[in-house]
Formats: sequence, C-alpha cells, structure tokens
Amino acid sequence: MNSSPPFHPYGVAHLLVIFLTIALPFALAALVRWTKSSVIERIIVGALSLALVVNYFVYLSLVRQFGAVSWEQLLPLQLCDWAMVVIIIAMWTRRPRWFEVAYFWGIGGTVQAVLTPNLAFGFPDFRFFSFFVSHCGIIIGIILLMSVHHLRPHPFSIVRVFAWTEFYFIITLTADKFTGFNCGFLLHKPEAKTLLNILSDYRPLYLFEMHLLALAFFVVLYLPFAIYDLAIGKR
Repeated sequence: MNSSPPFHPYGVAHLLVIFLTIALPFALAALVRWTKSSVIERIIVGALSLALVVNYFVYLSLVRQFGAVSWEQLLPLQLCDWAMVVIIIAMWTRRPRWFEVAYFWGIGGTVQAVLTPNLAFGFPDFRFFSFFVSHCGIIIGIILLMSVHHLRPHPFSIVRVFAWTEFYFIITLTADKFTGFNCGFLLHKPEAKTLLNILSDYRPLYLFEMHLLALAFFVVLYLPFAIYDLAIGKR
C-alpha cells in the first residue's frame, strides 16, 4: 500500500520550489560575478551537473521499489531527459548552439512541467524531490548561462531547435509505438492539467496541434530578445 502524501499543486512545498528555481540561479550568478573566479564557476557547474546526473540514476535504481515499473518506463525518452544532457554540455562548453537548444527545450518544456507537474507524489516523497531536481536543475542552468555569459538565442535558433525537436519527435513516437508507453505524451494527453489538455482528442490532430504549440512556444520565448533588439536598434 502506497502511503506517500499526494502532491498539492501550488501548496507550500510547490511554491517554495518555484521560488528557489527563480532565486537560486541569480544568486549563483551574482556570486560568480562578485568573485570573478572561474574556479567558483566550475564548482557551481560541476555541482549542478552532478546533481542532475546522480538524481537521474538514483531515480532509475529506486523507482522499481514503488509498484510495478516496466523497462519501457525507464527509457530516457522524455524531453526533459534530453534537455538535461543538453544543458550539462552547454554549461561546460558555453557554446551558443548547445545553449539555444537548452533554452527552448528547457524553458518551453521544463517550465510547464514545474508549473503544472504531472506528479502524484508530494513532499517529502523522494519522487517529489527527484522530479523537481531534474526539471528545476535545467532551468537553473539556463538562467545561470544567460546571467553570467550573456548567452541568448537568435532568430534562426527557432528553426534549428524546431528541427532538433522533430528529430526527438520521430525517435520518441517510434519508441512509443513499439513499447506502448506514453513518453513525451505523444500517445495521449497527460493526466495532470497542462496546456496539452486543450488540444484535440483526435490523435492525428492532437499531434499536429502539439507541433504548432511547440512552434508558438519557441516564438513567444524569442519575443523578449526580438523586442530588445528592436529597442537597441532604434537608439
């Protein structure tokens, strides 16, 4: 019998997680700028990378203790799994092409997961911590790179990242068809209330609308930079 407390959206624990996700990267960025130390920055990047990787493998090793979990559920095919790898590479290389993928995938997908989590287990269940470490760690890494190294997307970034998203879509949809597991929510909508719930119940149309929603997210996420460029250009 599962005695874990249920997750309460926008309860005290959830709100604290959201607050720390916003505050922590700015605090870390301020520390790096104040010390002007590359060693401090490497320690922060190393700690964040280690937290993401260790959390992922601890989850894989412990999740089987909680109910019947098949191997299909352990495949690294959620978009956040891919975003985790991308943000780790981006933090260590500081290359704009890696950052732009991390930005659109991390902010576009992970922020929604943090605000409307598809999570049944509340604080202090380890799955509560694992879920938010994996998702919030990505956001923290993105904001840290933007704050310290001023990395940002550019107009053609939308095209490149959408192409990478199509690659993810093809790989994951193929795996979902073979395993029957709903990675990326490509087989059906998530159980939690998210933006995907407003899409069509007719699956072909649902997948098409999902593409449009992703593209719309990318455009919206680029708008602050477009507005900034226009404002600078008018001076």
